[in-house]
Amino acid sequence: MSAAAPEAPPPPLLAAERVTRVLPEGVTLVADITLRFAPGEFVAITGPSGSGKSSLLYLLGLLDRPTGGRVLIEGRDTAALSAEELAALRLARIGFVFQFHFLLPEFSTLDNVLIPMRRLGRLGMAAARERAMGLLAALGLEAAATKLPEQLSGGMRQRAAIARALANDPALLLADEPTGNLDTRNAAAVFDIFERLAREEGRTVIVVTHDLDLARRAARRVHLLDGRVVRDGPAAA
Repeated sequence: MSAAAPEAPPPPLLAAERVTRVLPEGVTLVADITLRFAPGEFVAITGPSGSGKSSLLYLLGLLDRPTGGRVLIEGRDTAALSAEELAALRLARIGFVFQFHFLLPEFSTLDNVLIPMRRLGRLGMAAARERAMGLLAALGLEAAATKLPEQLSGGMRQRAAIARALANDPALLLADEPTGNLDTRNAAAVFDIFERLAREEGRTVIVVTHDLDLARRAARRVHLLDGRVVRDGPAAA
């Protein structure tokens, strides 16, 4: 009796296969990039200005479509998905943090965190509020729940943006220069949060940063130059 064939390994959480993005006027932003990201990885993407860091992140986060190659989420090829299907996938599986917090100024901190949950509609109002308060408490913002964004410090606003990005329990968190507007202490605190999310919660965290000292705190660093990967290895090396 023959032995059973070994089970195939699960697909990576996120994969880019020969991804290219060229603008209509012929400018190449990303050129033939292949990368795979496992659950629980903390990855920094670095490179000089204009190297394609943010362009790559937007492709990985399904905010832009590649002009060549494909992006897969949990083995699912996203190339054939409609705009509505892509939006639904982003809402359910991906959280975004940007350099500017983009909190709605007329809403309280709590209500800002509730927005993605209301859009997804997975939780009832009581359960959503409980989850939002739990996220704020975990990020040291429980006392700020009723405050407006203008009443928060820069570091608090960015932590609130992280709470909002985590609202729908995404497997993947993408951050584009999230510490660009923060001082050294608050920038380090944000990276503390990212490290914890990857190590303790098993989320895949991918951060674009120009700060090499912060990038070395990631487990892996992908360095770009002229839209291509020129280094992919341990961040501390």
